[in-house]
Amino acid sequence: MRPLSLIVSLPLLVAAGASPAAPVLTGKAAFGDWTKDAPGVVRHLTLDDLPPPYASKSAANNAQPRKRPDNLVPKVPDGFKVDLVASGIRNPRAMRVAPDGDLFVADSEANEVLVFHFGAAGAKPTESVFASGLHQPYGINFYPADNPKWVYVANSNSVVRFPYGSGDLKAAGKPETIVPSIPSNHHWTRDIVFSPDGKTMYLSVGSGSNVAEDMSKTPPGGVAAWAKDHPLGEAWGSEERRAAIWSMTPEGKDVKIYATGLRNCAGMTVQPETGNVWCAVNERDELGDNVPFEYATHVEQGAWYGWPWYYLGNHEDPRHKGERPDLAGKATVPDVLMQAHSAPLNIVFYEGDQFGPDYKGDAFVALHGSWNRGSRTGYKVVLLPFKNGKPTGDYEDFMTGMVLGANDVWGRPVGLAVGKDGSLFVSEDGNGTIWRISKQ
Repeated sequence: MRPLSLIVSLPLLVAAGASPAAPVLTGKAAFGDWTKDAPGVVRHLTLDDLPPPYASKSAANNAQPRKRPDNLVPKVPDGFKVDLVASGIRNPRAMRVAPDGDLFVADSEANEVLVFHFGAAGAKPTESVFASGLHQPYGINFYPADNPKWVYVANSNSVVRFPYGSGDLKAAGKPETIVPSIPSNHHWTRDIVFSPDGKTMYLSVGSGSNVAEDMSKTPPGGVAAWAKDHPLGEAWGSEERRAAIWSMTPEGKDVKIYATGLRNCAGMTVQPETGNVWCAVNERDELGDNVPFEYATHVEQGAWYGWPWYYLGNHEDPRHKGERPDLAGKATVPDVLMQAHSAPLNIVFYEGDQFGPDYKGDAFVALHGSWNRGSRTGYKVVLLPFKNGKPTGDYEDFMTGMVLGANDVWGRPVGLAVGKDGSLFVSEDGNGTIWRISKQ
C-alpha cells in the first residue's frame, strides 16, 4: 500500500482572503483571470454580458501541472483552515461520503475506488482499495441513502454496484452490472444520483465531441421526422442519447432520456431543499476566450439545454448555423453562469452545521481550469449562494491559490464532498491530493 500523508495544518504562505465587502464583479470585469481570484471575490454574469462568437481568437493554453511547492496550501476565507488529508494519489476525481463518514474516492486512472476511514479527531485516515479492475470510474453513490446495501460506481462505459455494509473498507462481492454499454469516447466522466424517494437513478452521459462536428446533417427519416419523434432535441448518429441525463430504476430498468442538450454534465447532485437534480456543465470550446459561459443549473425533465445547435438560450452556434430552425427559442436558459472555459466538474450542496447558517443551502462547485483561454481561469472552488432555495446568480471564490504563474499550475480541483462533521473535502488531480476545509 502506498504511504499516506498525515493530516497536517500547514501555515498559509499566501495573502489573506478578500474582504467580505468586496464589490460584485459584473460584465467584462467579471471575466478577468487567475490573477484576480481570491476568497471572497464575487462575480455575476448575465446573458447580456455574453460576447459574440469569435470576438477573440480561440486559444490553446494547456496547463502542465507542477509539483506543489513545500508548505504551500490553497487560500480559503478568513475563519477557515485547510488541511492536507492525502497525497500521492494517481488521479483522484469524484468523491462521496458514506453515511458512516467514510470518504469514497474514484481514482480514475488507477481504475480503483479508494476509501478513507477517519478515526479519532486529528488522526490520519486509513486508506483501503474498496474495488479495483474498474474502467475509468468516476461517479459514486450509496443506495438506499440512509442505510445503504450497495455502492454504485459509474465507469466510463457502464454502471456497476457492489454489496455494501456500513464500515466496509473492501467490496464484499463482485460487481453487478446495472447499466451496460454506455458510449465512452471523448467525455468519459459519468455521475450518478438518486431521487429523494429512492425510486429513480439518474446518470449523466457527456457528448462524444466538442460540438458534434461529424454528425450527419440529415438524420434517418429527415430532420422533420426526427424532430417530431424527439421533442428533447436529441442528436443522432454517434451522438445519439449523449449530452444527456438518463433516468431509470435503481436496478437499471426502464431507461429513459430525462433531459438533453447538456454538453457535459460532469457532476450531479440533488438539492435537498427541493429534490431537484443539479448539474455542473462544461460548455463547448473554440468560440473565443469568453464564449460561451459555463454553468450550473437545476435540470427539468423534458428540458433541452441547447447543445449542439444553440447555447445559453437562443444563441445559435455558428458551426451549425441554419441546421435546426425548428429548435430556435426552445433551449432552456441555465441558472448560474460562470466564466467561459472554467471547466466545472463537481457540485455539492452544503447541509452541514460547521460552516454556520449563512452557508446552509448554498452549493460549492469545483472548477478544474481552462485550456481554451488566453489567460487562465478556474483552478478553484466557488460558492453559489442560494436564497429561499433559488440561486442568486452570484458565484464567489472560496478556495483559490492553485495557479503559480502564467504557465505554472499545481492544483486542478475535481471532487467535492461534505463530511459527516460538516467539513468540505476537495480533491485535485494536478498533484493527486485531497484537502479538508473546516472552520477554525
